[in-house]
Formats: sequence, C-alpha cells, structure tokens
Amino acid sequence: MELSNAQRAQVLIHALPYIQKYTGKILVVKYGGNAMINEDLKQAVMGDLVLLSLIGVKVVLVHGGGPEISDMLKRVGKESKFVDGLRVTDKETADIVQMVLAGKLCKSLVSLLQSKGGKAIGLSGMDGYLIQAQPLRPELGYVGEITHINVEPVLDVLEKGYIPVISTVGCDAEGNVYNINADTAAARIAAELKAESLISMTDICGILRDKDDPSTLISQITVSEAPQLMREGVISGGMIPKVECCIEAIRRGVSRVFIIDGRIPHAILIETLTDEGIGTMFVSGGNYGQH
Repeated sequence: MELSNAQRAQVLIHALPYIQKYTGKILVVKYGGNAMINEDLKQAVMGDLVLLSLIGVKVVLVHGGGPEISDMLKRVGKESKFVDGLRVTDKETADIVQMVLAGKLCKSLVSLLQSKGGKAIGLSGMDGYLIQAQPLRPELGYVGEITHINVEPVLDVLEKGYIPVISTVGCDAEGNVYNINADTAAARIAAELKAESLISMTDICGILRDKDDPSTLISQITVSEAPQLMREGVISGGMIPKVECCIEAIRRGVSRVFIIDGRIPHAILIETLTDEGIGTMFVSGGNYGQH
C-alpha cells in the first residue's frame, strides 16, 4: 500500500503522543520463537527496534534461541531432553547453549541491527556478571535460577546510545555456565532497569478466552485476574510460565507488560505507537486505559 505524503504526515502526527510517552524511557523486548526464525519477520523486527532507538527510546533486546540450540545438539548427535518444559543441560549442552546464544545468535542480531542503521552491542549474561545464577534443580543440571542481575553493563551501553543485545546465559562465581529461561531473564532485567514496558514476542496473538477463536483476545489483564484465568484453563500449558514472568515483572515495578504476536510484521510499532495495540497487556491493577 503506497501512502501519499499527507497520509505519511498523518501517521507521524498520530504517533507523536506515543513517541513522547516512550522517549527517554527503557523498553525491554523479549525476542524468540517464529519471529526469530522467519527471515522477513526478523528483518522487520530489527527495523522496528532501530526506529524506536532513533526516536529516543532506550531499547534493550533479550533473546532466546531454543530451536537453534536443539538444531545444534542434533548436529552433534545429542538428544534434547525436557523436564517440565525445561531443557536438561549437562556440561556439554551448557557449552553448546553458550556457543549458539552468546556466539552465533547474539552476534547475528547485532549485525542485523547495524545493517538497518542502528548501533548495537552484544552482551551475554556472563559479561560483567550481568546474570548470576545457581542450579535450579539437580536433575536439570546447568539450568540456572537467577540469583542476581547486575544492570550496570546494560546502562553503560544504553548511555552511549547503543542497543544492548542480551543472550540469556548465566554464570556463578566459580565460572560455571547456566542455561537461563529467556522469559524469566527478560522479566528480571526489565524490573532491575525500571523499564517502562516489557514486550514479549510469542507465536500466539495474546491470551485468548477461547484458544481456537482469535476474536476472543483479552486485551488487558490485571495481576489479580491472572490466577483465576489459570484456574479456568484460559491460560494453560506453555503460556503459564510466560504469564508468570509477566506478573513477576509487574510486581517488581515494570509499568506495563505485553504479550504480542511476533508473526505480525511491525507488531512492536503497532503495540507501542498506536492506541489499538494488538496483544494482551498486563498491568498491576485498576484501569490503565487501552494500550
């Protein structure tokens, strides 16, 4: 669709109040799933982040990479085992997680952001003790539970005008490497940064009252409503830990948390710079109005 110059101007004027709301504020984006595998979507997401950064939003990108880790494990002949949705991680798997996340994926995202005209620096949770961790459960091996987040390196990078790209591998004082759930890490990092918003990009369009009917999207959920929705089975399966991370971020002081459909091109811009919004917004309580 080709826009006339007048229409382009209208679009910018319409976005102005939203730009003003976010300028100078920190926006944490959790990125993974289909939006990360599909090349066209990846290009669109990176373009969105550069645009937000150029209008003065302090963008922090936290990424996962489950499918890529599974793919690499398969290549080296290691089977992926999961317990309660968490990858059992022995020493060799932890090395591969570090290689795929902090090496290949993190640097390719940095490179892509820079090709779009942005400035980016890759950080892993091991850099500057950003994500400190301990074993979550003995049977999971090197799957980490976060003990401390040190946001100083992130703030330093933001202050210099770069987009920090954070891969979610953690460490401890003994130098062990831990596989950290990216949703959990993004929620904790957003909270420590006192972020204005956390946006979690997923492969669904948000929380649906009826999982088979996209028109039943719940556009806003308060922290107190979420447990009831879990009991009713509206929030179920793999969405439960994601929603728990959203609630945790709100409880720790993040103003708004969004679950949005990463399969929609420019989903981040639609969510941040329009009044429609496209996903489910979590807030602490009361009515914050629309997205």
